Amino acid sequence: MSDYNSTGTSKNIKGAAAAEKSSGGIIVQAGMLAAATIIVRIIGILYRAPLTAVIGDLGNGYYGTAFNIYTIILIVSSYGIPSAISKLMSQKIAVGEYRSAQKVFHAALVYALIAGTVASLFLYFGAPLLVPPGSVMVLRVFAPTIFLFGLLGALRGYFQANQTMAPTSISQILEQIVNALVSIGAAWILIRQVAGEDETVRAQYGAAGSALGTGAGVLTALLFMLFMYLRNAGFYRRRIRSDRRSEEEAFSRVMKATIMVITPFILSSFIMNLSTSLDQTIYLKHMISVRGAEETAVTTINGLFSNKAVVICNIPISIATAVSAAIIPHISTSYARGMRRETKRRTVNACRMTLLIAIPCAVGLGVLARPVTMILFPQWETLDLAADLLRAMAVTVVLYSVSTITTAALQSTGRMAAPLISAGAALAVQTVLLYALLYFTKMDAYTLVWSSVAYAAVIYVMNEYFLTSHLKYRPNVVKLYIKPAAASLVMGAAAWGIFHGLFFLLGKVLREYYANLIACAFAVAAAVVLYFFLVIRIGAVGAPDIERFPGGTRLAGLLRRAGWL
Repeated sequence: MSDYNSTGTSKNIKGAAAAEKSSGGIIVQAGMLAAATIIVRIIGILYRAPLTAVIGDLGNGYYGTAFNIYTIILIVSSYGIPSAISKLMSQKIAVGEYRSAQKVFHAALVYALIAGTVASLFLYFGAPLLVPPGSVMVLRVFAPTIFLFGLLGALRGYFQANQTMAPTSISQILEQIVNALVSIGAAWILIRQVAGEDETVRAQYGAAGSALGTGAGVLTALLFMLFMYLRNAGFYRRRIRSDRRSEEEAFSRVMKATIMVITPFILSSFIMNLSTSLDQTIYLKHMISVRGAEETAVTTINGLFSNKAVVICNIPISIATAVSAAIIPHISTSYARGMRRETKRRTVNACRMTLLIAIPCAVGLGVLARPVTMILFPQWETLDLAADLLRAMAVTVVLYSVSTITTAALQSTGRMAAPLISAGAALAVQTVLLYALLYFTKMDAYTLVWSSVAYAAVIYVMNEYFLTSHLKYRPNVVKLYIKPAAASLVMGAAAWGIFHGLFFLLGKVLREYYANLIACAFAVAAAVVLYFFLVIRIGAVGAPDIERFPGGTRLAGLLRRAGWL
């Protein structure tokens, strides 16, 4: 904690210009957030297994239904605040307008207070109109979290604008740890309170306990970020007093400008996340009302898709989300300074970093879908369906990851409407396809998968078109896509062979779950080493790329001595 005092923050911010000139500046900041994101996702996956064991697949279904509506209201009210503040403040900080940047922060806090209060009240009192009866209690537990999240987002955006990602990274880890502990504990306690009731009531109370964990995690992160802000308040005040560039602006004008920036971020995120909720609402109503399926059975399948397949896919996608959060202030700064070539270079580097991770992750999830699902969610009666859904969803890892980066790049360079157009077109295509699949095929749960794939593909294509037209950049397809894909296919074949060979041998002496766990761990470890070796040998990654990372110079030296470089 001592590294984050006012002196330390002062050094970080004073060093921002140097980091801007450094080719590894974005990579360091993105790497910090990505590492935190990986830790957060790992914790999230690890606690999902015991949580599912407590609340069951039906409880997961109730939770997933409420969570999707909560997410939509959260996005409408608060979700775009960190990125919007980061973009707007970083542009002002880049030209030394520290007083104006601080006013933007204050305007964002006012916005978060008002929007968060209204949204929380709407979610609580409107719950019976927004979700089926089984999820009403769960949604009401989520309601106060929206108010807290808006304030948390403003503080995270403030530090990100100053290109100081450590507080955000630490707060995310703390948030997830508390979320995991409280979710499991509260679900277990609440289920015990209704131990004599039927399965439906127990599942509802368990899901409500899980929702309570989400709120506890956000509150913990908010308290930490508030502590960090107050601890560094002295430095920020001194910086503001030294500002001689900012013009005196009325707060109402700053508020209006801030809302104008926040709104496109919110609308873009809203449409992107609306797709999941709309898909599942259409699916549930069609299967129950038209097909005559039982609500509990359909809700369980929905839980498999949203809380198993999608959750696992979101692990590598979240790395792209971290990279996008890190690149927004960097790209906004270079674009504000008129450094067009540097803006293009940073965008391409962000895409490269993301694809080098997303492509092998997609291949790995495709070939090891069942082993991975068995480890994380060992509910045997639904294992095969959950694994098949994951396997079919794997391609969205690449599509969503790239789309996340291109959306951030478009927003950072002033093309705020472009991601909205992409998301709107994708939503229309997805909805039409989903209805067609439901009415004219018997694909059932897979309709959710293919509509999601179509949505991700449309956004990917349209964002690429807008970005290449706007920045006039032409990505190196061979280096960005073909080489990582070739290395990933070889890696995937090796992982498949290693897993099945070990699983066959270990299955003779160990129970299926443990044989699967050990075989999968060895297969993944071997795959990582093999992929790293291949991307270096075929030129997808070179010594300059490795040296940009913290400790990269030493690692490059070791690789040269080993004959890899």
